Amino acid sequence: MKLKTKIHLFSTLLTLIIMGLMNIGVYFLFEEMAFDTEYNQLNSDVDELIGALSKMQKEDDPATILRTYIPPSGGIRVLDSQGELQLVVQTMEEMTSYQPHFEVGEPYSVGTLEGTPVLTISKPVIWPNGEVVKVQTMKQLLDVGNNLDFLRLILVGVTIIGMLLMTASSITLGKIITKPINKLIHTMSHSRISGKYEKIAVRPNRKDEMAQMGIAFNEMMEQLEQNYKKQEQFVSNASHELKTPLTVIESYAKLLSRHGFSDIEIAEESVRAIINETSRMKEMVSQMLFLANSNGKQKHRYELIDVQILIEETLRSMRIAYDRNFLLKGEGPFYVNTDTEQLRQLLFIILDNARKYSEKEIKTTISENEEGTTISIMDYGNGISKKDLDRIFDRFYRVDEARNRKTGGTGLGMAIAKDIADRLSAKISIESTVGFGTTIHIFLPSNQILTDF
Repeated sequence: MKLKTKIHLFSTLLTLIIMGLMNIGVYFLFEEMAFDTEYNQLNSDVDELIGALSKMQKEDDPATILRTYIPPSGGIRVLDSQGELQLVVQTMEEMTSYQPHFEVGEPYSVGTLEGTPVLTISKPVIWPNGEVVKVQTMKQLLDVGNNLDFLRLILVGVTIIGMLLMTASSITLGKIITKPINKLIHTMSHSRISGKYEKIAVRPNRKDEMAQMGIAFNEMMEQLEQNYKKQEQFVSNASHELKTPLTVIESYAKLLSRHGFSDIEIAEESVRAIINETSRMKEMVSQMLFLANSNGKQKHRYELIDVQILIEETLRSMRIAYDRNFLLKGEGPFYVNTDTEQLRQLLFIILDNARKYSEKEIKTTISENEEGTTISIMDYGNGISKKDLDRIFDRFYRVDEARNRKTGGTGLGMAIAKDIADRLSAKISIESTVGFGTTIHIFLPSNQILTDF
């Protein structure tokens, strides 16, 4: 069943139930009020009748007195203590067969005679012979019956008109609600067929849920398009990057096949080149696998550590590995909740980059404020231009192609560093001046939320 049909049926049925209950309540309330009003009027007449009967003498004719107080379209009966009929006066012959039924505690009885309500009041009175008898005064409520019939017609008419209006409004409401949904379905189907990331038009001044759904859909499609373009660019770049070392390996392999067995120098050069390109390609594949795996959920072991101790250990390893001067400035301790191994890897990547592109010492500074701890790594290399800074975290992007080839860079280091920083809730910012050097700041917030990614 379509959503539009469900909305139509549900709203119509709910309206029918609500209007039905309201109309029933109105009808019974009006009926009760009408009977109470008639009872008050008739009760006043009955009290006068009881007063007249109490003053009656033995020689008086009771029937004459009863006829004086008989209501129009009604009658009066006198019953003895055994319930036997002693006297009756009435204006309608049909009243003879009518027998009222009294509920316990009710001041009056309402029955029907030929479809018309009849109001009956029964009160005791002392008869002239000293016997206590009951006087039943009956009145046929013709006006009340007509009013109730008319009220039923009005309520039925109101219900029919209300249901017709509700049906029309529910159909309109269903169209209003399902129109953006149908548009969304059409756009999604068209996008699937065409292979394009199409969006739906959303008026900017709308704030309802349908508009929010359209905005969320457009944002999702935009994100999918960006991810697809990034993936396409990544595959293209990866293919290009892997093509170069494979071409070099193939060329040296052919050279080795032609002359390597007779010329030791050519053989050694070819083997060295093949080993170097294979190592570079292996590193590149390893980094690409890391970036691919980082998109999934990974468990992190957060703990409170002294960042200064971690940096000292990292710099000690770098000094031993590369025989370079790595300086540290900052008086700790500097305590941070973080993943030790992930932060260590982030430091290695940035320090290794600084080592590759600078011949002088590498300076690391630690500072702290109320918001968190900042690690600044500064080199005295050639620096990076402003146009390159905007793309420094893009995968496979190289500031200087020739320089990266010389240092063995793959263009993935800073992308991996940015990915690790995001997972650690850290922020990386870069300051660089061409000809003077580059400083990379790693900010670790003190109130970061410790969750698993």
